[in-house]
Amino acid sequence: MSEIKDYYQEYGKKVYLYLLSLSRDADTAEELMQETFCEALRCLNRYDGSCSVYSWLCSIAKHLWLRELDRRKRHPIAEPDETIPDPNAAPDKMAELKEQKLSLMRQIHALPEQEKELILLRATGALSFREIGELFGKTENWARVTYYRTKQKLSKE
Repeated sequence: MSEIKDYYQEYGKKVYLYLLSLSRDADTAEELMQETFCEALRCLNRYDGSCSVYSWLCSIAKHLWLRELDRRKRHPIAEPDETIPDPNAAPDKMAELKEQKLSLMRQIHALPEQEKELILLRATGALSFREIGELFGKTENWARVTYYRTKQKLSKE
């Protein structure tokens, strides 16, 4: 039990940031982080040390996030209306920025799942290349090269 407390102290913030990069919602990330540590407590006897504790926790978090996505598909909820304009910004600039953002998000969404996740993890600064490599069961160099190539692909489009 004290082992999980130590893990929570050391990795809680990082797991939260990882989940925040996936969900882009602070409340969801917080809830899933709590679930991650509960699940880790239940499965602590199955942790074999073949990867870092952080990678193990992130893999649990990722599975919980995928389960949450599945749940949301079955029970969709209304999204908040983000069309309220910022009164301090010029309307033409806001429309242009919104269109650029939307275009980039469409491009990212169209990427294969692995590349999409890698880009989002790096863009939010949630994980280092080494940690991303561990999470995917690959090397740090693989994460760097894949990120660079994916970024180049997005720039061309």
